[in-house]
Amino acid sequence: MIRVLVGAAILASSVTVVGTATAQADPVDDFYVSPAQLVDDPGAVLRTQPMSLFAALPGADGGYPVQAQRVLYTSRTQDDAPVGVSGTFIETEVPWRGAGPRPTIVVAPGTVGQGDACAPSRAFPTSINAVTQPLSISFNQELLSSTLWGSMGANVFVTDYIGLGTPGLHTYVNRVEQAHAVLDGARAALELSGDAGAPVGIWGYSQGGGAAAAAAELASEYAPGLNVKGTWAGAPTADLLEVLKTVDGTLIGGVIGYALNGFVERDPSLLPLVEERLTDHGKAVLSDLSTQCIGDTILKYPFLRTESLTVDGKSMLENLSTIPEAGRILDEQRIGRSTPNAPVMITSGLNDDTVPYGQARQLAQDWCGQGASVEFRTNPLPPILQGAVLPNHFGPQLIDGYGGEAATFLMDRFADVPMAACTFD
Repeated sequence: MIRVLVGAAILASSVTVVGTATAQADPVDDFYVSPAQLVDDPGAVLRTQPMSLFAALPGADGGYPVQAQRVLYTSRTQDDAPVGVSGTFIETEVPWRGAGPRPTIVVAPGTVGQGDACAPSRAFPTSINAVTQPLSISFNQELLSSTLWGSMGANVFVTDYIGLGTPGLHTYVNRVEQAHAVLDGARAALELSGDAGAPVGIWGYSQGGGAAAAAAELASEYAPGLNVKGTWAGAPTADLLEVLKTVDGTLIGGVIGYALNGFVERDPSLLPLVEERLTDHGKAVLSDLSTQCIGDTILKYPFLRTESLTVDGKSMLENLSTIPEAGRILDEQRIGRSTPNAPVMITSGLNDDTVPYGQARQLAQDWCGQGASVEFRTNPLPPILQGAVLPNHFGPQLIDGYGGEAATFLMDRFADVPMAACTFD
């Protein structure tokens, strides 16, 4: 059933082309701008806006009826400052097909880019958005996950993360801020559904896998009132240093620029230390990346090697290793030092050329050593076009996430099916 949904969603894809970039030059419109005085409660709903939903696939009950809303809600930065975050809430009318009460699935998106135009909530009514002048492409990657769970009768909330769509720069792969956005998205969804005690499942892959894992381990501290039943963290970016080393020079090597831009956004004192190590070309590339969607980055900077941006011809990570403040920031992104309060499934491709297998397995071992309930699954897909990202990074996502294992894991958690404390496959 899950594979059928994926196929149907792909076949149903459409492209919306905007003739000029005038409307998107400054994509922060009134909806995404927070009130002057923010409600300080994390997860409080600030405003909603009805939106159309592209996928309403036929099912056994004759359709997939839903109500979708664009949502602005409060969260908190790593410095505990209140901030507005946007997202999408999809409230299904399909009867829940699992055991227990209807759950809410909070989706942590994979990498979409750093520009405001890339926010999933902006693209949710379509599957692909394109702007022709200048050419810009943004894919709604979470159409599949929202369709999967909505058609099974779960409510779905997809966060845009802090600074993606809303004012300020998206703090890409920031462990604390991604976790906050996910957990506060759950709070906002439960406020909108009117059921504060509803079971919650967390779902994410790649950047989203890291965000989901971070949310899982911070839930007991940051959002103890949430009834989190389980998490799927696919290809989690648990050890950011290892991930950035691996991704340098791949098809999506430009995401290192997203991460660096995000670090500087939160700690502006890094800016002069970074800039003195960059050529003028390197500075221009980082500035350009801060406004791009991932499709733009792939088209303009494929297989980017960061040594091409630096004064000394060494990689950005080698340069960052000479900045003590940067080393501290990278270390703070490490996931696995706190214990999830609900079961987690971690999946990872043995030959993933983007998010290394070893650091994902280490996350499972770290959590198991702390007494968490973890199921670790290895995807054995053989190496195909290493460095091209698509086969060996996204292949396991389709197989594990939409082939049934991850969804079955969460369905079992909602049904309170017992599981072993730790299993490795």
